[in-house]
Amino acid sequence: MDYLGKDIFSIHESLVNGDITAEELTRQTIENAKKNDEDINAFVVFDEENAIKQAQEIDKAGIDPDNVLSGIPVAMKDNMLTKGVLTSAGSKMLSNFKPIIDGTAVAKMKEAGTINIGKTNMDEFAMGGSTETSFHGKTKNPWNLDKVPGGSSGGAAAAVAAGDVLVSLGSDTGGSIRQPASFNGIVGMKPTYGRVSRWGLIAFASSLDQIGPLTRTVKDNAVVLNAIAGKDEHDMTSSNKEVPDFTANIDKGVKGMKIALPKEYLGEGVDKDVQDAILAAADKYRELGATVEEVSLPNSKYGVAAYYIIAPSEASSNLQRFDGIRYGYRAQDAKNLEELYVKSRSQGFGDEVKRRIMVGTYSLSAGFFDAYFKKAAEVRTLIIDDFKKVFQDYDVILTPTAPTPAYSLKDEKDPITMYMNDILTIPVNMAGLPGMSVPAGFSDGLPIGMQLIGKPFDESTLYQAAYAFEQNTDFHKQDPKMGEHNNEL
Repeated sequence: MDYLGKDIFSIHESLVNGDITAEELTRQTIENAKKNDEDINAFVVFDEENAIKQAQEIDKAGIDPDNVLSGIPVAMKDNMLTKGVLTSAGSKMLSNFKPIIDGTAVAKMKEAGTINIGKTNMDEFAMGGSTETSFHGKTKNPWNLDKVPGGSSGGAAAAVAAGDVLVSLGSDTGGSIRQPASFNGIVGMKPTYGRVSRWGLIAFASSLDQIGPLTRTVKDNAVVLNAIAGKDEHDMTSSNKEVPDFTANIDKGVKGMKIALPKEYLGEGVDKDVQDAILAAADKYRELGATVEEVSLPNSKYGVAAYYIIAPSEASSNLQRFDGIRYGYRAQDAKNLEELYVKSRSQGFGDEVKRRIMVGTYSLSAGFFDAYFKKAAEVRTLIIDDFKKVFQDYDVILTPTAPTPAYSLKDEKDPITMYMNDILTIPVNMAGLPGMSVPAGFSDGLPIGMQLIGKPFDESTLYQAAYAFEQNTDFHKQDPKMGEHNNEL
C-alpha cells in the first residue's frame, strides 16, 4: 500500500466498507515500506510477525466504524519502548535491547487500534538534526536522495513522506519533530510539555523531550494526538489538564484570529525562499480574515546557546545509566570495573553523544555550575517571559520552521553549524509550548515548512490555524513523486 495522496479517513472508509482487510492492508504496507527502504533507510527494524498477528485479531473482532484509527498501520521512532521489539535509540549502546514493556504512547496507539509495523531510524539518542549519527546508517530524504531528512526523527518523517505509513510517532527535544517535518513536506506536532506522557521514551533531556505525531495532513495529526494525550500515573510531569477533541473546531477558520510574526525569525541566516514562503503565508492568513502583525521575541537569539548547556547537562545525567553493567552494550576486553565503564561507554557511544556528555558534565561541575547551567536557566526564563508577553495580545505565532530547506548529505558539517540549524525551533522547547510545522512552499523542488506556535495546552488553536492554511493551499497534496514544485499559493 502506497499512502501518497491518502489520509486516515479514506483508508478507514475502505476498511469499514470491506474493500480491504486490516491484514491485507498491513501486508501491503510492509511490502511497500521494505521496497522504499532499499533507497531511504527510514526503518531500523520491521515487526512484521506481530503486526500481521494484530491485524488478524482486528479483522476477527471487526473494524470499529466509529474509530478512524482502527486497523491503521503506523511506525514508532526507535527511542520508544516497544515490547519485544528492538529499541536501540539509534545507538550501538542499545543495539541488542528488546524491552519487556510498551511505553505509554506506544500502548495508547495500540489501544486505539493502530498496528505498529516497525521502528524508524534516528540520530543516536536523539542527538542530531540530520539522522546522520545513527548506528544504523544514514536516512535519505524521499524528495531528493542526496539530501538529509532532518532529525532526530528523520526516519519517522521520511517514512510518512515516502508513503510508507500515514502516521509515525517522533520525539522533539529542540525541533526533532518539526524540522524533519519541514524538510519532508509533512505535518509535525510537538505538543505542550506534559501533554503526552514521556514514560517509555528513552530520555535525552527530560525537561525538553516531548512525543508527538508526524502525518500527511493536519486533521490526521489531530486525530493521533487525541489518542496519545493525557495524564499518566507513570509520568509525574504529564499534565492532568483535560484533553479536548482536537478535531472539534478544526474547520472554524481564522477569521478574527490574531497572528504574530516575530521579526527575529526572518532575519539574517534565513534563506530568501524560506522568508518569501512565510511572508506569503502571512498574506494568505490576512486573506482568510486573520490579523497578522510584526512582533519581537528579543531573547530567542540566545536560545541555542542556553539549550546547548541545558540539554547536554540533562543528557549527561540521563545517559550515565548506560555503564555496561545492567543492560546494553558491554565491552568484552575490560580487566577491571573502571575499564568496563570506560570501554563500554567509549565503544558504545558515538562521537556526537560523547561530545554532548562532556559538555554537560563540564557545565554541571562544581566550578562551573553557576557560570553556565544557572545562567542558561535564567535565559530560559527570559525566553518564556517573551512568549508570555506576545500571547497577551495574540493567538498564534507564525515563523519559519527551519532556516533553509533540506541540505546535502555530502556536505562536511561542523557541530556548531549543525546546532544553529535548530535556532528557530529550540525556543519553543525551552518555553514548553506547543509548536507544529506545516508545508508552506518549495525551494528548488524541496519542501519549506512554516512553524505555528501556540499558548500552553492550546493545540486546538494551532490545528485550527494550520487546517485553514492547508485547506486553502495545495502544498500538502504534493509528494516526492510529483516532480517540479513552486511557491505559488
